[in-house]
Amino acid sequence: MPGNVPLGITKGIGNWFSQQHTVERVTDNAAYTSAHPDDTLVLAGPPRKGSLDEGASSGWQSLLAVGMMQTFQITSQKPTQPLMAIGSGRTFYVSGKSQTTWRIGRLFANGRNLLRALYHNAVAGGVEVQKLDDPAAENQFDNMFTNLDSELYYIPFGLGAIFKDKVHDLIGGFYAELAMINSYTVGFTAGQNMVMEDVGGMCDRLLPFRPTSVAQMKNVDRSTIDQVIGFTHSDPNTLTRNTGLTDDELNASDEYP
Repeated sequence: MPGNVPLGITKGIGNWFSQQHTVERVTDNAAYTSAHPDDTLVLAGPPRKGSLDEGASSGWQSLLAVGMMQTFQITSQKPTQPLMAIGSGRTFYVSGKSQTTWRIGRLFANGRNLLRALYHNAVAGGVEVQKLDDPAAENQFDNMFTNLDSELYYIPFGLGAIFKDKVHDLIGGFYAELAMINSYTVGFTAGQNMVMEDVGGMCDRLLPFRPTSVAQMKNVDRSTIDQVIGFTHSDPNTLTRNTGLTDDELNASDEYP
């Protein structure tokens, strides 16, 4: 955590100085501490987070990084109903189970198509997709899976996403459990320079995902970069400039990058 910084940090009303402080966190280093698509990885894995094996390179418990991805979106919504009671003018709420949907857009290229990549766990687990009543492919080792009527797509899978910043610090991630596909699209237009695949679906829940085996680059240390823009990683008992708090006190009040 940076210690003395050129600008103070507003953590509440008592130290709000709009021209001398940033709000809630340091922002001078936002360019290299923000999540970026270049430093984000999406992986297909087993349907439940508790079943995955981070160290496995094959098998149904393994994770497979999904490449050639152009777009990824996941949305969680929680049904909430406002209610009132006779005798009171105040509203209260009852809430239900969250519903999560996701969508992936990917370049259609030679190799595993998107459906095949997402279902790598089923193939690795020995499911012979060509023997299903409605086959998803001519054999289980085909790179092209289709036919959403296939019984293959009754099998759930998981989707993990990991976020890092430009100095390779792990920001966090999530694991979408029990994902199921409900749409598949391939679109192309005359004169277009690419063909895209699009898969959409739902999942049971989003769990926090912070894998322990994420590769760490041994490049320039973040503290070195921080010093170049005037941040010093000071002694924990040193007052952080313009806040009146020690580093430990500031950190305890609310973490900031």
